[in-house]
Amino acid sequence: MSSQTCLQKVNKNAIFQNTGCAVQILSLTMMNYGRLEPKSQSEPEPLEEAANKPPTKSKSKLKLLLIIGIILIVASAVSVALAVTLRPKSSGGSGSMIRPKPTKAISRVCSRTLYHDLCVNSFLDFPGSLSATDKDLVPISVNMSLRHVGKALYTSTDFNNMEMSTRVRSAYNDCLELMEESVDQLQQSLSTVGGQRVGNSEDVITWLSASLTNQDTCTEGLSESEEGEVKKLMQEKLKDLSELVSNSLAIYSSAGDLDGVPVENRRRRLMGEFPEWMSKKERRLMQMPAAVIQADIVVSKDGNGTCRTIKEAIKKAPEKSSRRFIIYVKAGRYEEDNLKVGRKKTNLMFIGDGKGKTVITGGISVADHVTTFHTASFAATGAGFMARDITFENYAGPAKHQAVALRIGADHSVVYRCSIIGYQDSLYVHSQRQFYRECDIYGTVDFIFGNAAVVLQNCNIYARKPMDRQKITITAQNRKDPNQNTGISIHSCKLLAQPDLVASNGSFQTFLGRPWKMYSRTVYLMSYMGDHIDPKGWLEWDGSFALDTLYYGEYMNYGPGGGVGRRVKWPGYRVITSAIEASRFTVAKFIYGTSWLPSTGVAFLAGLSE
Repeated sequence: MSSQTCLQKVNKNAIFQNTGCAVQILSLTMMNYGRLEPKSQSEPEPLEEAANKPPTKSKSKLKLLLIIGIILIVASAVSVALAVTLRPKSSGGSGSMIRPKPTKAISRVCSRTLYHDLCVNSFLDFPGSLSATDKDLVPISVNMSLRHVGKALYTSTDFNNMEMSTRVRSAYNDCLELMEESVDQLQQSLSTVGGQRVGNSEDVITWLSASLTNQDTCTEGLSESEEGEVKKLMQEKLKDLSELVSNSLAIYSSAGDLDGVPVENRRRRLMGEFPEWMSKKERRLMQMPAAVIQADIVVSKDGNGTCRTIKEAIKKAPEKSSRRFIIYVKAGRYEEDNLKVGRKKTNLMFIGDGKGKTVITGGISVADHVTTFHTASFAATGAGFMARDITFENYAGPAKHQAVALRIGADHSVVYRCSIIGYQDSLYVHSQRQFYRECDIYGTVDFIFGNAAVVLQNCNIYARKPMDRQKITITAQNRKDPNQNTGISIHSCKLLAQPDLVASNGSFQTFLGRPWKMYSRTVYLMSYMGDHIDPKGWLEWDGSFALDTLYYGEYMNYGPGGGVGRRVKWPGYRVITSAIEASRFTVAKFIYGTSWLPSTGVAFLAGLSE
């Protein structure tokens, strides 16, 4: 089959299933992509101008064809591997329009999902499902999710040149970025479940959970945008994506015994196979003085370094680095709009000269007609991201509402001895596995929020004075699916009030958190709570929403605000009395940190105590 024929087959109505076409498309795309002129090295346009200027369609199409080609190769390879066992039995006729009944395997597998009808119908429409076993349906389910997300990503580029407001353009661009990340996560999941790569159950559940969070973030950004044609078209493209990924997550999480070992025990067998990211020498990096570390790039505003800007340093960093790549950012105040370590920039480590000395700042907020996701002064999605001795700040102020200082969606990320300073939505722990140690976090409303699996340990969490008539809420966790392995664990931290809040003499209530989504999950373990914490402890989001499905817990906290006698009486809230239950939210068990954190060199407490 010719490359041109393959390209003609790829249209908005195609279902991508042909491996040969995938290879041809990938080959042709790479040849064409190589002919593109290099991107301009000029300084970026102002935010509003850039947001309203659509990307060049030909370049984005070629890039997306490249992505889709890779998707098809991965998906088709798994499909071919399963083909021998999944060939449908002959029905004795051809072209029959009678819809078959679900098999017992499909019925059993779909009974575990939240979206049963979609699960059954999607399997009935997918080749090979009718002769598949329960075990076979697991990779088929992930394969279906991958193909649907990949198709939505590709066809959504048709809207690039349509007229959009700044806010809609921001939401649209977020969706493209988030869907690209989901494609990566679903590819990794499919390759692991299908046996093409080494991995473990926690990896797959993390990637599927993150993909689901990505779809939710995309949808939420669009829902907050103005009505219009682009919003309508994008919502149609996104139809059923979250539900399909949710079903894949439910099916995998409850699979029981995919390879002879129950899901909950598989980590013990596979932990030793997890790749070491750093040599023994590199593990000491988190403790070594910045002056003696041999950085790959030095950023200095005065020109006495490799680069003058952080943006230039990120651009120079290699993609998919197999070793730790160090960027040393000397003391100074760096204001560069929307700094981002993208998903291809893996294993990057940023070292500063200390809190308050190396400051990465910005003032973008939702008042600038962009999504919350897009307001971050600094964002990272490349796996293995690390930061040390840096202040991340958003100075937009409380009146500008959502304004993120630091957003992280990078798996196995570590933030050590940093300050995160803002007001509403200061720290966006967006997705995947994250660890924060000895950090100072400042804010007012929902200032630690997101849907990562995250542990904050030995951190100081400072409540600031908000606007009049506002309540202070420390966390807003947005787990929307009971099978996601996400939540916020605050362990051995201190909850303190800033002087401006203390001076208000109790005029503002401070709460431990409120439920952003149905299955919100947050715990406080062995932490000091100041007297600014309201005796009620927790705040409703909207009436009785999520009060019986959330999981909020407190274990052996202390201080004047740590008493639990007057706490809320919600069905989902509990005073944890069992060390076994509390230990589920420790570094070792919640983010499986004993398999990856030792290689970073960061001190951490694996269990509840020494």
